[in-house]
Formats: sequence, C-alpha cells, structure tokens
Amino acid sequence: MSTVTILGAGVAGLCVATELVARDVPVRVVDPAGGPGAHGCSWWAGGMLAPFCEGETAEATVVAMGQEAAEWWTRAGAEVTCNGSLVVALGRDRQELDRFGRRTEGHAALDRAGLATLEPQVAERFDRALHFRTEAHLDPRRALRALVEGLARRGVTIAREGTPGPRVIDCRGLAARDALPDLRGVRGEMAVLRAPEVSLSRPVRLLHPRHPLYVVPRGDGVFMLGATQIESGARGPVRLRSAVELLGAAYALDPAFGEAEVLELGADARPAFPDNLPRVVARGDTIHVNGLFRHGFLLAPALARRAADHVTGQAATERMHENHAER
Repeated sequence: MSTVTILGAGVAGLCVATELVARDVPVRVVDPAGGPGAHGCSWWAGGMLAPFCEGETAEATVVAMGQEAAEWWTRAGAEVTCNGSLVVALGRDRQELDRFGRRTEGHAALDRAGLATLEPQVAERFDRALHFRTEAHLDPRRALRALVEGLARRGVTIAREGTPGPRVIDCRGLAARDALPDLRGVRGEMAVLRAPEVSLSRPVRLLHPRHPLYVVPRGDGVFMLGATQIESGARGPVRLRSAVELLGAAYALDPAFGEAEVLELGADARPAFPDNLPRVVARGDTIHVNGLFRHGFLLAPALARRAADHVTGQAATERMHENHAER
C-alpha cells in the first residue's frame, strides 16, 4: 500500500496517523509547526471525554461516537482517568440543572450526601448534582505527546514540509478553508490555575444561563477552566471579559479558587461546519477530516477509524449526518 500523507499534527491528524499505523498502513505526517503546541486549538482543549454531557446540545450521533473515545485513547497510550463527571448549579439556577437532566442520559441524581461521597468540597456549597459515572477525562497535552511518541516508535516523525503523495488525508483544521469554504471558527478561551486548596478528582460543570464553566483536574493542584464559545475565527490572547467571566465562575464554584495562581490564559479558534458536526469527506485522492468543533478529543478517535476504514477499503467514507452535503 502506498504511503498516506497526513496534513496537520493536531488531535485529528495524530489520531488518524495512529489508527492507520495500527493497521500497518505506511504514513507520513506533515505540519509546518513541526508538531502539536500552543499554536493549535488542540493544545487549549479541556480533554473531557464526556459524550453524555455533550448530549445536552449535541446530536445523538455525537453521543454515540463519543462513547468510543476513552477506550481508544487508553489503547493509544494516553493516561485516561475514568472517574465520571459532575454537573451542578447554584441555587438560583436550579432550573438549569433540571433542564440539563431532561436533555441528557447516563446520569444519576445526587443529593448532598451522595455528592459528599464523591466530592466533599463541592458538597459544601451544593446540595444537588448529576453524576455521569461512565465519563472520563485526560490531559490533552500529555495525550498528544503520547501519540507523537507512539508514532515515533513505529518510525513516523512529523516533517515541517513535504510534497504530498497520491494519497492525502487533510486534517488542517481552519487552515483547510481553502478546500472547505463552509468551515468557520469558533473561539474558545481557557485558563490554567494552581489551587492547592481545591480538591477535585473529576471534571465539574457549573451551569449558568450566561457563563457556564467546566473545571478539569490536571493533578498536583492544577486545574483547567473553560471555556467560552464565541463566533469568531480570531486567534490570540484571551479577552479581559472572558477572563473575568471564567475566573468569576470558578470563584462561584468554590471560593478557594480565589487564592489560586493563574498559570496560563490561552485561546484559539476551533473549526466547525454550519451544523457543528464533523465530517469525513472524500474528494478525489484526498480525504478531509475536519469540523470537530468543541469535540476534538471526544470525536477524533471515531473519525480516525472511519478515515482508516476508507483508506483500507473496509468501508465507504462516512459522514456524520445524513443531511450533510458536500460543498
């Protein structure tokens, strides 16, 4: 089988490369940046493998395909924490928690006593929660490094430039708008804090009608806070308004965050199609894997499998929604 050239070394490109190599397909990865880093939206991801929580706004296809993620990442060598996830709301926003529960599945309702058995510190401020027991999370940066190292062990490195061969898989994200003009950017901003006085062992989502927040533990008292969702392809520093909203929501979740050290503020634009569903689309000798929106680490494994099925002739290229039209 001829070598497949993969354009882009973000989460989509690295997952595709890992899946193909596992099937003994020769690959090479080309990325002008030389690999994952702060220049790409994969670097600023939350790393929540939470398909049922995403079902609050996403279609059933996202929920179904996202359930493949934790197992795939574990096999790929990433450290996956399977402690589930929690959803809470302040007293004035109780209706938000009820609405979230009606729109999702795979959860159990907890009272204060039940919550205290999982997260005692959270139970000090909240008397109700939804527990999504089967969900998981990972550290995106460590997971990306695990993929790079796994590929290197198979002799695959990331080149900064190279002439594509006859078989190409384009995973360039927003840079692929030259070929996929209906892609748009959705800006997400996040913060990384060190808060030794805060104790969480699983992601916690704080519902709010204007400023929802999720907090993901990274270990050693470090937490990732995210994330805004702004219709903009702008990249660059975090805006003051977003930083205030993120940090204020964290303080509302637990006042102990008030003493946290702000380690990082970061932002990037995530690629999305108009319907917010990703696509695997074959055009000639090129397969496009794109439009992961805010579901990068959750859905990249499923899309990688489908792209690899097409390359190896195991299945026709699939698109994630029957009404998707190639443009």
